[in-house]
Amino acid sequence: QVQLVESGGGSVQSGGSLRLSCAASGFTFSSYDMYWVRQAPGKGLEWVSTINSDGGRRYYADSVKGRFTFSRDNAKNTLYLQMNSLKTEDTAVYYCATDPTGRRRGQGTQVTVSS
Repeated sequence: QVQLVESGGGSVQSGGSLRLSCAASGFTFSSYDMYWVRQAPGKGLEWVSTINSDGGRRYYADSVKGRFTFSRDNAKNTLYLQMNSLKTEDTAVYYCATDPTGRRRGQGTQVTVSS
């Protein structure tokens, strides 16, 4: 069955950086577009970024464009989200997912950005 396991979250100060990882298994990873979504406290799931199956195309929400970089290693079945210049409003649980709504997602990793 599909399994997605996120890691790399933590607590940082505003302006700091974090790199999230997502290990995928149970499906043909290299054939799938993949997604990061997040959920801030008290809010619904928000799409953050998309990467196509071969990593050649990436799309970002306006709120993270220019600060976040989504990449993938199909040989390792792993996704990465490099997050720079973090802001307090980036505080959320981050999930990797096989669809942009986050219907099929991992358990998430907490990112907390303090001022």
